Amino acid sequence: MAEIFAEYKTFIIFLHVISAVVWVGGMIAMRFAAHPSFMQIESPAHRLERIAHALKGLFTIVLPFVVILLVTAIFMIKGYELSASEYSSFSHAKEGIWSIMTINLFVMIIRRNRAVKLLNEGDMAGAKFSLELIGKYMVPANIILGIIAIFLGTTLSNSF
Repeated sequence: MAEIFAEYKTFIIFLHVISAVVWVGGMIAMRFAAHPSFMQIESPAHRLERIAHALKGLFTIVLPFVVILLVTAIFMIKGYELSASEYSSFSHAKEGIWSIMTINLFVMIIRRNRAVKLLNEGDMAGAKFSLELIGKYMVPANIILGIIAIFLGTTLSNSF
């Protein structure tokens, strides 16, 4: 794996960075650009449907990048031999943050899917509750964690 990393280092790092940018940037765009626009839709049913639809689009876009982020992280950890270096704590911190973000992402997907099911059953209150937690807490938490992870990555990359 170290040989592959040495051969394709620039490409692997590029894929890693662009994956983080797409994931975190997508959440920032959704939370701070799309979400306020959705709140202007007067019909509660239509508003919830549009939010659920947009979240499905976001999740569809970011999932492949989450996988790419994980794969490239493994190549970088092995290629730089981070686990056996003085920078292992940075590496472990990033691994932990991205792991928490991934778990949070999958919980958001589950909540979004539950909200769609509730909408289809006519349970507006339940759907609203599921989607509200995503917009108010889960996406902002992942944005903050993602920014921290990107900062740690930048700090780590300055060491090489």
